[in-house]
Amino acid sequence: MIERYTRPELGALWTDEAKMESWRRVEVAAAEALDGPTEEELQAIRAATFTVAAVQEREAITDHDVAAFVDVLAGSAGPAGRWIHFGLTSSDVLDTALALQLQAVGEKLVAGAWEYYRALAEQARTHVDTVCTGRTHGVHAEPTTFGIKLAGYAMEAHRNALRLEAAFDQVAHGALSGAVGTYASLGPDFEARVLQRLGLKGEIVSTQVVPRDRHAEVLQAISLAGAGLERFATEIRHLQRTEVREVEEPFRTGQQKGSSAMPHKRNPITTERITGLARVLRGYGQAGVENVALWHERDISHSGAERVILPDATILLDYMHGLGTRIAKGMVVHTDRMLANLDATHGALFSQRVLLALIETGMTRDDAYRIVQEDAQRAWDTGTPLRELIGARDLGIDLDATFDLTRYTRHAEAIVGRLPAA
Repeated sequence: MIERYTRPELGALWTDEAKMESWRRVEVAAAEALDGPTEEELQAIRAATFTVAAVQEREAITDHDVAAFVDVLAGSAGPAGRWIHFGLTSSDVLDTALALQLQAVGEKLVAGAWEYYRALAEQARTHVDTVCTGRTHGVHAEPTTFGIKLAGYAMEAHRNALRLEAAFDQVAHGALSGAVGTYASLGPDFEARVLQRLGLKGEIVSTQVVPRDRHAEVLQAISLAGAGLERFATEIRHLQRTEVREVEEPFRTGQQKGSSAMPHKRNPITTERITGLARVLRGYGQAGVENVALWHERDISHSGAERVILPDATILLDYMHGLGTRIAKGMVVHTDRMLANLDATHGALFSQRVLLALIETGMTRDDAYRIVQEDAQRAWDTGTPLRELIGARDLGIDLDATFDLTRYTRHAEAIVGRLPAA
């Protein structure tokens, strides 16, 4: 992933140095699980070192990255190097090491997902009674509260955090089953000993590679988490429009510039960035699914794609979590605009309450609907308050109760109170 969208902590987990260090861990654990090496030889293997430059130089000759790494590491171990990679095939090292990398990556991504959830949940509690307009199809529907609105985004973030936890847990599988997965060289007990040392699980039935549906599940969870961030970002983008201006992204006044040409601009650039990057994550999710169907016991058609999509997708989601959390914590909420926008339809958004009140007087639903629809449209078109139009008909309903705004906030605290602890 390009540096612009890479946060250092997660980026560090995908460097060549980090990748090869995970290879080294697998090779050492495998040597320790063998019966052949002496303790002195094991000490030499544990002390063996590599440099990325040395491996790359060797790869220019071998045209095989793992073989080059083994040559460098074994050379560093001296005579004990003969036990390095003993009985293993490249996939044993690559897939098991990848699981180690994904474990470390998952810890950070899941932590970021929970931080994002907590930020949304806290704002939902803060604005539990902040009344605003609810919209469907982009059109005013009925009043709601900003807290209820945010609670919905928080619960989606909660589900995504759980999905990420489950996805990274199930991908923590290694395989040291040898060529085509028959365990012909070292046996299942050897694999179990190595994986126990590394804190990984093994496949019940193995081929030469860890099945790629596991990695696809990670990428699907990441894609869904990105979609949830995008949904929240899209809401903020709409609410920041000049005509609405109920909520705005954080903006560093006096430092940040919204436009190179128009000094007045404060554009929703961060939420737009989230929206665009979520599209990239969905593309990576699709590539992950394409990687599932390999030929026979293995091929490497998945390898090139994974070198791109796994680092990129995880780094991007980490970056997006940071953006989403910053917006959730720092967004500017204009409660005055929310109240003003409630009156934009001159009370037409109370139409359901009027409809139900008329039905309760004994009027048929269809007759009541026609009356309310006519007056609601007239209120909207002419600027005459709906309450005034309905009152003029003298239909025998309690206007104060019908147009009571607190009806829409009555259960807000109970709804927001359902938010679980992170």
